[in-house]
Formats: sequence, structure tokens, C-alpha cells
Amino acid sequence: MKTVYVLRHAKSDRDNPALQDHDRPLNARGRDAAPKMAAYIKSQGYEPDAVLSSTSRRTVETYDLVKEALGEAKVTFEEGLYLAEKRQLMERLRWLDDDLQSVMVIGHNPGLEELANALTASPKNEKQERLHRRMREKFSTAALAVIQLPAKAWRDVKAGTGKLVDFMRPKDL
Repeated sequence: MKTVYVLRHAKSDRDNPALQDHDRPLNARGRDAAPKMAAYIKSQGYEPDAVLSSTSRRTVETYDLVKEALGEAKVTFEEGLYLAEKRQLMERLRWLDDDLQSVMVIGHNPGLEELANALTASPKNEKQERLHRRMREKFSTAALAVIQLPAKAWRDVKAGTGKLVDFMRPKDL
């Protein structure tokens, strides 16, 4: 079993039109939401083996605000994850070292939301349906999806096979 933690970056500041998109920092709401999500991650015992993060300022700042909750996870900042599409994210997962049982991906929409939706199978019960409904409703900034995949090797990860075991947004805390 492999686990993917999909964490969208916290809310960013759009007030300075002179900044390139890649360089936008978190705003006050984002700096408030990320520690709340870190506390939730820690309370649930979610400790990924590794973290893959986009290089954008807002994803790096989000990581900085949640890293204490992630245990000993080694982080890798990758330019290719900046605004990555679902296809690119799936391909990156398939290249992970099989010694890793879990990974957190910190990045951007729409790619992350599409990845989470693509990985998950149809809900099997009412609890799963509620999680799916919330995730489809809004994969907001700083939202976290936890997906368990029935694969021994990352190269074997397939769309539509994962179980959505958790979905949390800052507003739900």
C-alpha cells in the first residue's frame, strides 16, 4: 500500500501586480491556515516519508509552516512541479523510490485537484461519499487529501484505484 498526501499551498497574496506569479508570498489568511493544517496533520499522525514541493514562494512558505508536523520527511523542491498538470504529477509519482511508502505533494491547482480526483476510486460508503463530495465542492487553498493506493511499486500506481481516506480544509477545522 502506498499513500499520497496532496496538500495545496495556502492562500497567496495577489496585491502586488509587479510580482511574477512564481514569486507571490502567502497572505495573512494563508499564514493563519497553514499552521492550522499542520496541527491537523500532526493530530492525525500523518508523517510522509518524503515531500515533493513546487519551487514557488507560496509553496515553499506553506512547507515551512507545516514541516514541523511532518516528522523526518525529506523535502525536495522541484521546478517541474510549479503549476504541474495531472499528467505530470502522475508521472512524477511513478518515478518515486519504492522504499518510500508515502509522499506529500505540495503544489497548485488545478493540477493537484485533478490528481486527487484521478487517483481515487468511486466511494464505497456514505463516509467516503461525504469526503468525495467535499473534495469536489472545493479543493481550497491549504486543503489536504489523503489517498491510499493498492500498489507495491510506485510505477504501478493507476488512476481510479485509490481510496480517499481523508479530506480536510482549513474552514472545516
